Amino acid sequence: MKIKICGLKELHNIQQVSEANPDYMGFIFYPKSSRFVGYEFSKTTSAEIPDNIIKTAVFVNDSIENISKIVQKYEFKAVQLHGHESPETCRQLKFQNLIVIKAFAMDDSFDFAAMHPYENQCDYFLFDTKTNQYGGSGQTFNWELLEKYNSETPFFLSGGLGVENLEAVLKLKHDKLYGLDFNSRLEDKPGLKNIPLINKVLDTIKNYEHI
Repeated sequence: MKIKICGLKELHNIQQVSEANPDYMGFIFYPKSSRFVGYEFSKTTSAEIPDNIIKTAVFVNDSIENISKIVQKYEFKAVQLHGHESPETCRQLKFQNLIVIKAFAMDDSFDFAAMHPYENQCDYFLFDTKTNQYGGSGQTFNWELLEKYNSETPFFLSGGLGVENLEAVLKLKHDKLYGLDFNSRLEDKPGLKNIPLINKVLDTIKNYEHI
């Protein structure tokens, strides 16, 4: 099970999280987000993140030109598209040898057929809770909806994941569940992650997988 810690913002905290060694670290380049890392994000801090951690830049309805500029500047390995980006946008970014993660907002009326055009254009999907904002709500959605997903693309589960519901998450059985995406429930304030909570999540998952 891969672990992604998303919404990192403060430089010292970024270093602390990288030392905890999750599989992915996410940085939000959406100015309206309270976890917006800023366009002056330190290149030095980015470069100090170990190569085994997949640095992921998160965008919402941004242009391919701006996405490419930021990816090159900070040497991101992956992009997460959290808005209404088209399959063609995903295809073009994948053509740049980037890992492409496309997010979908989930509620009880979600139509999984809407994802079909994105098959083969993305490396992973990400299922997050549908709210009036783009992620980071701390709210879960009805995980029983995942039973309707029968496509081949692996997915991240997101939306309100934390220590308090981790045991329930680990009991989920789906052969395409690739990773867990943590954000607001592992922080003290937007963009400042709680390191003891992160370590507890990582240790719990590691010990669970060795049972």
